[in-house]
Amino acid sequence: MRHWLYMMMTLVLLFVANGAGAQGNADPASLPAPHVRMTLIPETAAPAPGGRVTLAFSAVPQPGWHAYWSHGGDAGLGTSLDWTLPPGVTAGPLRYPVPGRLLISGLMNYVYEAPFALLADVSIPRDAVPGTRLPIKVKADYLVCTDRICVPESQMLSTALIVGDGAIEAGSLARFDAWRAALPRPLGSQATYQVADGRFRLAVPLPAAAEIGDVYFYPAAPGILAHAAPQTVRRDGDVLIVETGAAAVPVRGAIAGVLATDKGRGLALTAVPGAVAGATGDGAWHTALLALLGAVLGGVILNVMPCVFPILSLKALSLARGGATPAAARSEALAYSAGVVLVCVGLGAGLLALRAGGATMGWAFQLQDPRVIGVLLLLVAGIAFNLAGLFELPTPAFAGRSGHAGAFATGALAAFVATPCTGPFMGAALGAALVLPTGAALLVFAGLGLGIALPFLLIGFVPALRARLPRPGPWMATMRRVLSVPMFVTALALAWVLGRQAGVPGMTLGLASVLVASFGLWWTGRRQAGGAERTWLPAVPALAAAVALVAVVQPAAAGGQADRGDAFSEAKLAGLRAQGRPVFAYFTADWCVTCKVNEAAAIERQSVRDAFRRNKVAVLVGDWTDGDPVLGRFIERHNRAGVPLYLYYAPGAAGPRVLPQVLTPAMLEALNR
Repeated sequence: MRHWLYMMMTLVLLFVANGAGAQGNADPASLPAPHVRMTLIPETAAPAPGGRVTLAFSAVPQPGWHAYWSHGGDAGLGTSLDWTLPPGVTAGPLRYPVPGRLLISGLMNYVYEAPFALLADVSIPRDAVPGTRLPIKVKADYLVCTDRICVPESQMLSTALIVGDGAIEAGSLARFDAWRAALPRPLGSQATYQVADGRFRLAVPLPAAAEIGDVYFYPAAPGILAHAAPQTVRRDGDVLIVETGAAAVPVRGAIAGVLATDKGRGLALTAVPGAVAGATGDGAWHTALLALLGAVLGGVILNVMPCVFPILSLKALSLARGGATPAAARSEALAYSAGVVLVCVGLGAGLLALRAGGATMGWAFQLQDPRVIGVLLLLVAGIAFNLAGLFELPTPAFAGRSGHAGAFATGALAAFVATPCTGPFMGAALGAALVLPTGAALLVFAGLGLGIALPFLLIGFVPALRARLPRPGPWMATMRRVLSVPMFVTALALAWVLGRQAGVPGMTLGLASVLVASFGLWWTGRRQAGGAERTWLPAVPALAAAVALVAVVQPAAAGGQADRGDAFSEAKLAGLRAQGRPVFAYFTADWCVTCKVNEAAAIERQSVRDAFRRNKVAVLVGDWTDGDPVLGRFIERHNRAGVPLYLYYAPGAAGPRVLPQVLTPAMLEALNR
């Protein structure tokens, strides 16, 4: 009914508008005063040849009247322009500020009730001769309404430009900066949406640390959502999810819109169809099925990683050594698998709970705590020294032992030790799990555990595979020494990670704990070989001291703005270039996920910082979180609508080298070589 009413209203308004257009040749003094007074204002009246000048359609509605955004909502029309321009001069699209909402008789309108400005850029030809007069005329047609009546209006606006040096007066610059600040900023990341069960859900990548205030999504076209339906907003880690009623006949394919935040600010975004957390349609479960398959494959591949392969091998060889019956082999395989799957699901559930609370975390989130790294280092180093023959204890006490409890604990150990490792298929599968419904996400984590357990399941349930296991013999002692090598490699990797997280003091404490624990276990092994009673006595204080050392490890102090670089300004950039310094300038925002990924994965890596320091590369950081119009103009001059933007100025070069929007450490380390 509402769409029918909207269509009828639009036809009537167009008819009236055509009638009003016939008055175009009438004496302006005889026409009624417009309810929204528009003025055409150039940012500079002296644009340079080949440059661009921004024109503002400054609009002031009368009290009680309102104009419309580009998409009016349930009822309303945006502004249309008919330009008359000199030869060679071209006009760009109209840019709208973030609108407001007005609900009238159950119809949602996207409107402007206070003074606002629409902006459009006009390009000047390169061959324009200084001093040439360029008359600009434009006919603006728009709709204005109160809560009772609507009136189409038309105004003929004009201004004149004189080709010059492009200088902008300070007063004009401040006024246009305020108007630009009201425009939505490009998000720069791909959003996704899903329509299921009559609900529209939009997932917007937005770091959890970004402060955005009240949120509302304005679709750029009809047929996307039910405009008058209330919108709910929730967080899923670094993804913001907006949910509302779907349109009666929703559109397909990519959509666009504006995500309004606080204080009249907003983010312009595009969204493509995809799975959204909380949706239960076929699309989500199709994505879940693909993610489950990827997780199983990734788990299988993890078994050949140095952190898992020795444990799996020992458990498999225990079947050969113990001569287990088929029933016992199957029972141990199931117990081992249960331990693996439960640990993977438990870690996944903890991750989802933390992300639901607003934390920005991914798989192996527990490794962000250096004390967990220290415990893993102790565990892996103990297994490695045991396999190498430093002491003769099971690896640990339950590994290699038969029975349900031993198999379950070994599986749990394998899953826990596997968390520092990442294999093919895992990244995409676990990434998809973070935007799936909770049940589907937990299924993906269970699939990872199933993949890790699958080789041992096959050994337990397929007699032919067990028959191919080598018979026990002296070779098993050599095999244990060989299996110690990948465990030592894993221990070294964990020590490196500990150093990255806790610095040199933290790494020193971690290695000291390994030495203390190893000494106690070696002493225990010597007592065991000598037949002494209570052989475990030396191990208890040694392990307690090792754990105490790990417990006092603290994360290294995070670097501040000085580590990131100096705040960007064109004056500072010019000064550094005058000194002959190479400069890396990057532009970021707290709400830009791509920016944050590049910073964590490349820009803030220690190897990159060291390379910049060696090559004397100055780093300048432009923070566009609040839509700084000065930075906005600089970004636009480099043919970018938003962040991220990465520029490298080589000494003596005429201009910057624009780097890709996805950075790697090697790319940055190679600068200025």
